[in-house]
Amino acid sequence: MSEDRHAKLGIHHTPEDGAHHHPHRGPILRRAKLAGLITIVLLLAGGAATLVQRAVHANALATATAELNQQYVLVTSAKAAPGGEPLSLPGTLQGIIESPIYARSSGYVLRWTRDIGARVNKGDVLAEIDTPEVDQQLSQAVAARQQAAASLELAKSSAERWEALRKKDAVTQQELNERNSAFTQAQANLAAADANVRRLQKTEEFKRVVAPFSGVITSRTVDVGDLINGGNGGADRALFRLAQVDPLRVYVYVPQTYAQRIKIGDHVTVTQAELTGQTFSGTVVRTAGAIDAATRTMQIEINLPNKDNALLAGSYVQVALPLSGSSNALLVPSNVLLFRPEGPRVAVVGGDGKVKLQAITLGHDLGNKMEVLSGLTTAERLVVNPADSLADGDVVSVKQAKADAGAGAAGKASQ
Repeated sequence: MSEDRHAKLGIHHTPEDGAHHHPHRGPILRRAKLAGLITIVLLLAGGAATLVQRAVHANALATATAELNQQYVLVTSAKAAPGGEPLSLPGTLQGIIESPIYARSSGYVLRWTRDIGARVNKGDVLAEIDTPEVDQQLSQAVAARQQAAASLELAKSSAERWEALRKKDAVTQQELNERNSAFTQAQANLAAADANVRRLQKTEEFKRVVAPFSGVITSRTVDVGDLINGGNGGADRALFRLAQVDPLRVYVYVPQTYAQRIKIGDHVTVTQAELTGQTFSGTVVRTAGAIDAATRTMQIEINLPNKDNALLAGSYVQVALPLSGSSNALLVPSNVLLFRPEGPRVAVVGGDGKVKLQAITLGHDLGNKMEVLSGLTTAERLVVNPADSLADGDVVSVKQAKADAGAGAAGKASQ
């Protein structure tokens, strides 16, 4: 049937070639293609972002690895040592004379007249002691002397009578000799009695404890009523301690390395941490003249004027001893040194950042500093706290240390 016929009968006409007509397929296909394109674009964008992120992470990892492999060091430089660097050693101030004061007589403390901190002159009474036993002994000794004197008078008169009788042959020579011997013995007994009286009188004088020299009372260990035994009775039984504090003295123990460089008459500088900004001058007055085999040090004595009593006996001080150093010596911090089997070395950083282990000749050890006699200049940069693994040719990154930081904060250098 024709298309018109089909239309009149209300029947849908199908083309003879069998094709089906879909009026809405075109828009659907276009949307599907668009969605596919968007998906592809998103996938490509995600892949690109992943690649970029991986590249960034790779660069960061490479940078971190390079930083970890890089050695960072602090550097300092050698300093000239004109006139020699002073040697600083610790010491303790002492009075030029220090002595415990003991009672020579036994008894009870009757009173004391001076307390700690009191300044006394030689001969001042410090305390008085009640000595009843000594008083009785003195009375007995005086009586014994009187008895000896009476016996002497009797022996003398008897000897004189027997001498007269002998001239008349009334007595024998033997009897006369006996009387003369008794007289001589009586003389000796009187002399002994006199000596005993004088001894006890001297002991009586010791009832007054006096200052043997002028100074300051630094300790008082007794009070009224205390029982005192004559003599020292042990160091803890001293009644007082007395010190003469002008001048003061300080003993210093100089290491063997410097012992021969210290001379009598050298002027030294003394400082005390609590007296900020103040320095005191002293003089080396004597040396032991020998090295103590146990400590490898030599003892020296320094006298220190103290007219204004600014310094206190017993204080801890630092003593700066002058040392006549070599004219061409340099000073470096002790923590720049490397000790290798072939000798001492320092790590010198060149302009290209490469390390060179440089041989040096050491002088005197000054504690936190060391003298270098040769092998260095003041222009060279020295690694502070070098690692034992540091070798020639290593490349380092340099941080300049603060002035003289080699003995202090430079120890924080990292590698």
